[in-house]
Amino acid sequence: MPKETGRKVIVSNRRARHDYSILDTYEAGLVLVGTEVKSLRDGKASLADAFATVDDGEVFLRGLHVPEYAQGTWTNHEPRRTRKLLLHRGEIEKLIGKTKESGLSLVPLSLYFKDGKVKVELALAKGRKAYDKRQALAKRDAQREVARAMGQAVKGKYRG
Repeated sequence: MPKETGRKVIVSNRRARHDYSILDTYEAGLVLVGTEVKSLRDGKASLADAFATVDDGEVFLRGLHVPEYAQGTWTNHEPRRTRKLLLHRGEIEKLIGKTKESGLSLVPLSLYFKDGKVKVELALAKGRKAYDKRQALAKRDAQREVARAMGQAVKGKYRG
């Protein structure tokens, strides 16, 4: 069987990009058991309530829901168990400093396979207020409108 290459997204947390301002991103591996990997290969997972914490110099992902594997037996995993993240020591030290000093959060943005291994894209993020969310939406809509007008101008259809 040929070795798996490339990046295949399992699930992404679109709500996180709306609720948080993303400052920095990290790629981390996950410590998983066999039935979790099989369930993820089926494309089943939910990042809706997931978040990461730093405890005793280690990073853990909490609230990630990976449903039990349908063909699993008594060896099946618990769906919402705490999973350890694999990061370099320097990255963990940086995360400890940032989360302690400025009240930033660690939010998972996506879960994906990279070269056959499960990875999580972790973001160092700051929570947005309601008015920040509205401003971000207005800015994105304005950029979309400008891009649409530019596209029509190139095609010779814009009469604005």
